[in-house]
This record gives sequence, structure tokens and C-alpha cells, in this order.
Amino acid sequence: AVTTPNSASSTLASRVTVTSPVAGATVSKTVTVTGEAPGPWYFEASFPIKVQKPDGTDLAVAAAQAQSEWMTESQVPYKATLTITGTYVGPAVLVLEKDNPSGLPENDQKVTVPIVIK
Repeated sequence: AVTTPNSASSTLASRVTVTSPVAGATVSKTVTVTGEAPGPWYFEASFPIKVQKPDGTDLAVAAAQAQSEWMTESQVPYKATLTITGTYVGPAVLVLEKDNPSGLPENDQKVTVPIVIK
């Protein structure tokens, strides 16, 4: 099946990359996430990032910070460090969310990466 993006902004998520941790990686309770995202993904040089259990329960929440000028349409490197509290170990999901100051659901976008917490 061929899917057609319904707007230009829907292609932003396809440009978000995670260089660390890689999909399926086993991570410790403190995980540093790096990669690149397009400038419009950021708001005030950051965007929300979470680690969640498979059921959607948040284990850690942080802000990924732009590592260079973010007021651009180009790719901008980011970095975030999340500390997972509690005793949970096992499969989890890293969730990168487009910062959406409008609060409008049609502007929501996210990218997920499966990880394992040890």
C-alpha cells in the first residue's frame, strides 16, 4: 500500500533520527539519547522525550535540547539524558514528540524506538 502524507508537516517525523540508543538496545537506568531532528520539531530549542513501559506508563520524561541553531528547516542535533526511577526492567519504548505549543491534536507527531531496560 502507498500512503500519501496529508500535509508537509507529516514528513517531519520521517526526518527524526536517533543515533543512540539504537532500536532494540539494552540501556541502563540513565540513558543519553542523541540524534537529529528538523528545526520545526523544536520549540524554544527543545522537544519532549520519554521512556515508557509497553502499556504507555511514563518511566522518565525529559527535554531534548538542540545542540545548535534550531530556527531552521534543516536537521538540528539534539541530546537528552533520562533517568529511569523505580525497579522496572524489561522492554520499553523511547518516545520523541514534536513540541506542540498549540496543543492541537492535528499537530501532534511522535517517533518511537524500542529499547530494553536492564
